[in-house]
Amino acid sequence: MNKAPNDPGEHPFELRHEVKRLNGRLDQIAAALEKAEIKDIIQNYSSPKRRLWTNFTSGIARGLGLSLGTFIILGCLGYILSLFVKMPVIGEYIADLLHYIEEFKR
Repeated sequence: MNKAPNDPGEHPFELRHEVKRLNGRLDQIAAALEKAEIKDIIQNYSSPKRRLWTNFTSGIARGLGLSLGTFIILGCLGYILSLFVKMPVIGEYIADLLHYIEEFKR
């Protein structure tokens, strides 16, 4: 009588090996989920107040960072441009540009 190839009585060692392999894989998945902090992500999306607060504070931080970054970059650029005012061709153009900026401040 022929038995089916997937019959547990036919290949007990192969089934135990497969179960051990699957258990190891499940342990890897569980470790990856813990590492990804999936619990915190689910709590964040299940609580509208927490999500709103998180988005609000991250928006403030981004806006502040962009403003400070722009201020620093433009300040450095203005300083570098002021060094070139004494050059003949470029200096006239930059001097006009600085003159327009001074007029705009008033």
